[in-house]
Order: sequence, then C-alpha cells, then structure tokens
Amino acid sequence: MSRSLFLVLSILSLIWGGSFYFMKILLHDFGPATIAFLRSALGLVTIILIMVCLKKPIGFKQIAWGPMIIMALVNTAIPWSLIAFSETRLTSTMAPVLNAATPIWTLAVGILFFKFASNRMHWIGMLIAFCGIIVLLDVNPVSLVSVDVIGFLCMLAATCCYAFGGQLSKRLPGNLSMYQITFGTLLTSMIGAGGVSLATESLPISAFSSGGTVAALLGLGVFGSGVAYILFYYLVQKGGPEIASLVTYLVPITAFIWGYSLLGEQITWNLLVGMLFIVGGVFLTGRKVKPKTKMTVEV
Repeated sequence: MSRSLFLVLSILSLIWGGSFYFMKILLHDFGPATIAFLRSALGLVTIILIMVCLKKPIGFKQIAWGPMIIMALVNTAIPWSLIAFSETRLTSTMAPVLNAATPIWTLAVGILFFKFASNRMHWIGMLIAFCGIIVLLDVNPVSLVSVDVIGFLCMLAATCCYAFGGQLSKRLPGNLSMYQITFGTLLTSMIGAGGVSLATESLPISAFSSGGTVAALLGLGVFGSGVAYILFYYLVQKGGPEIASLVTYLVPITAFIWGYSLLGEQITWNLLVGMLFIVGGVFLTGRKVKPKTKMTVEV
C-alpha cells in the first residue's frame, strides 16, 4: 500500500471515528431512515459546493444512472439505515466490532462474485486486524452472548451491503471522477432514504433548535458523508474496494482517540495492543506478494 493511500485511509478513519457517536445523539430525535436522509442531504449540499469551488463538472448526463442507483442504494441508503437502527439495540462498543467485519466480507464477495485474485497476505492481514479489534474493544464470551439478535443481524446485513456496494462502485461504467460518484451516490441515497422516512417516520422540526443535534448533523452529514465519501471513492479507484474497506478496522482506533482527546477517556493496555495488531494487519493486507522467480540452468 502506498503512503498516499495509507494517509487517505487514516484521514477517512478519523472522520468516520465519530460517526457512531453522532448517530447515538441523533437517535434521540430522529428515526434511522430520517438520519440516513439528513446525512445524505447535507452530504449532497457539501459535495455540490466542493465541486463548484473546484470547478469540477457534475456531468449529470454522463452518469449511468441505472448502475449508480443500484450501487448507491446498496452502499449507502440501506446500510446507513440498518446501522442507525442497530444502534438502538447494540452498545457503542459492539457496533464497531461487527462493522469491522466489512473487509472480510468485501474480500469474500470479490472472490466469489467479482473474480478478485486474493493472496495469502490479504487473509493473514485481515485476520490479524480483526483479532486486534477484539483485543481493542475487550470483546469476551459474556459480551457476545448478550448481543441483541436483531441488532446483530442488522449490523451484519449492513456490512454485507458495504461489501457488495464497494465492489459495484469499482465497476461503474464510464470515466467518472470521485466527485461525480459521490454526487450520484448521495443524491440517490437522499431520495431513497427520504422516501422511506416520509412514509414511516416523523421529522420533528423542534429537534433542530438543539445545538448538540445540529452539531451532530453537521459532523455526520458534511464531514462523515460529503467529505468522507470523496476520500472513500478515491481509495476505491486507486486501491480497490478491498483496500477502501480497511477503514472499518481503523475506525475503532480513531473513535478511542476522539474519546481520549474530547472526553478524557483513559488509554488502556488493550487499546495499545489492539492498535498494534490492527495497523500491522492493515499493512500486511496492503502488501503485494512478489511473484516467485523461476531458476534456469544453462547447459
């Protein structure tokens, strides 16, 4: 993995490190589909402003909307709603653990359905990183047994959606920029999640008077959706969906960093050991296996 890819991966994990915290705040006022709609809408406004400032063409007619709609619903609208719902039933510790299964699912989906050629470093690195997640979050048999089944299944379904969505985004037709893909993704997600929200949930206007709610919406929408998805699709285009999905391994680390910086949470031994496992696993996953050279003997 190149330094630029690892840098973008780290920045993206810092942005997404607070996403579970923001969703917990917003769930006090909004339903899961409404949260997905609001973060998509704010992210869409953000990407449009960025594209205007950078003079990037939207190219509305250039986008193949059929594949885009399928990819966006699978990669954003559906998993965002599922994750928000699962957070009503899971602890903030367990949710990142289950979400960290995304890279393994992405690799498996790539091999089974998209002819991705894996190597032993992919599997070794991902297993080491996943072990790091278990150590970092102090997961034990007692905590696993107490997991809510519905919340567990919803989070698992969200990771599967991410796995298929990442692979589909790599295979969008046309020479679309990461800005155009982000625009199409968030527009589709806003319409899809908005329709479900309008039909099944209410939108309490009074909630927008709270400073904490507005701050959480900006963090989740502007940064966690608009800016973050530009970085995510950059990783997909330059490194592939398998590399991009590795961000879910780093998110628990950055969540702890935010907790230490803003909330004064303690740094424990399992945090340091888990971080070493995760970073080492991510490094191994991104390594390229050198082909074996054949020895020739001259006679």
